[in-house]
Amino acid sequence: MRLVTVAEMRAIEKEGNASGVGYAEMMERAGRGVAEVVQHTYGQSRPGGVVGLVGSGNNGGDTLVALETLAGLGWRVKAALVRPRPENDPYLARVIQAHGEVLAVDSDADWEKLEHWLGTADVLLDGVLGTGIQLPLKPELEAWFERVVDFRLPRHIVAVDCPSGVDCDSGEVARWVIPAELTICMDAVKVGLLRFPAYNFVGSLQVVDLGLPADLKALKAVESYVVSGRQVAEILPPRPKDAHKGTFGTALVVAGSVNFTGAAALAGEAAYRIGAGLVRLAVPSPLHPVLSGLLPEITWLLLPHELGVIAEGAEDVLFANLERVTALLVGPGLGMEQTTAHFMQRLLSAVPTEVKREGIGFLGSSQRKKGQTPTLPPLVVDADGLKHLIHISDWPKKLPPETILTPHPGEMSVMTGLEVSVIQADRVEIARKYAVEWGQVVVLKGAMTVIADPAGRTFIIPVATAALARAGTGDVLAGLIVGLRAQGVSALDAAIAGAWIHAQAGLAAIDLVGHPASVLAGDVLAAVPEVLREFEA
Repeated sequence: MRLVTVAEMRAIEKEGNASGVGYAEMMERAGRGVAEVVQHTYGQSRPGGVVGLVGSGNNGGDTLVALETLAGLGWRVKAALVRPRPENDPYLARVIQAHGEVLAVDSDADWEKLEHWLGTADVLLDGVLGTGIQLPLKPELEAWFERVVDFRLPRHIVAVDCPSGVDCDSGEVARWVIPAELTICMDAVKVGLLRFPAYNFVGSLQVVDLGLPADLKALKAVESYVVSGRQVAEILPPRPKDAHKGTFGTALVVAGSVNFTGAAALAGEAAYRIGAGLVRLAVPSPLHPVLSGLLPEITWLLLPHELGVIAEGAEDVLFANLERVTALLVGPGLGMEQTTAHFMQRLLSAVPTEVKREGIGFLGSSQRKKGQTPTLPPLVVDADGLKHLIHISDWPKKLPPETILTPHPGEMSVMTGLEVSVIQADRVEIARKYAVEWGQVVVLKGAMTVIADPAGRTFIIPVATAALARAGTGDVLAGLIVGLRAQGVSALDAAIAGAWIHAQAGLAAIDLVGHPASVLAGDVLAAVPEVLREFEA
């Protein structure tokens, strides 16, 4: 799904009109599309029918076309004209011809009829105000919305293109907005709908395809997208019945320290849960007795340590054990000790010393001659690994191509020097700017996670939930991404699919435990199979 500004959408429609798909035809397609979504979402016609709140602009026209179409599908339809329509409005005439009821709201002095309509309807279509509004609203219109919001509204509220009173660029909202259960956008999602406070009123999102020519210059210029389940389904690698563990790759996870033992466990299991054939955990050796009983499926690479944190020299162990590794994750729970900083510096400089085989773990590495330079596999850098990067000279150029960086806003602040408030104020553009500047894939975590690639494209996960505001959930995300990368999924697609599945697992975890406040990172991990199950249906 494309993500556009209001100006971009107007340019798309203008070029579409010039190309032969006229504005009137777009309205027909929009209205019919809304009706089809309502029919598909809410089933066959219901006794209470559907009421449309109709404005004077294009959203009102879309709504009238939708009502006429629903009437043809057997729905009882009613159109409440909140703002005047043009004289001899053909769309209004068609609703009347389809046996729909019409009410001019300003003629309903005591609001008795409108209140009855809204109190008995099954579905409400909000088509009063569109994308071109300017806030604040006029006082009389604001007062009207305040009164309507106090009514007993239908259970199912559908916003046509956007909830009335939302600024579709900034995400600001009027004082009173009818909260939608579902927002049906025309051809593209508007950027303001994925910003707060507007997002609180949007509900779930669907897009109606207006059938515009794919070669429109204005369409090709769009570089931002909203990730959907359909897109993720196309990314996930197949699972052939004759596969073996080598089919699905090997993920090596360098993680953990004495103070952050759980990070390694969460990331490692997540890589397995998303389908990696083999997961190996490289941890400071004192962590092994604690973790081995929790994760019997994991294989181990024990690293040199100082007081339970990765020590300088651990990079040599990694260099000697990369032969079958198809993706590498570095960072969860590493800690910020100086010995770990030296490890990161030498890992990226890729200049190992001689290592001798002497046993298991860091005592069991194969011998490599001094001066041999290894090639790092596809890389994901997370958490403390990101903070260590900034102390490495010219670090973006030392990363393997298409490295995936997964900062939360605090880590992005450390990496860029920007205040968190500046990052949060323009998340999409900040992610885009630094993905291009660093030449890597950036996953800016948080509400509406943003994925950006070096070409300047951005992809937004349309989920914001307090269930993911918990320590350890980022380790799960990093594990999902490296697990997909290990299976041969491209860097951008692994980031997109991993972030989408992670967000959906956060929502599913709420159902598993009963309340967002009770969701732990382990609950999110446990919900991943439930999310994947949907792709098998």
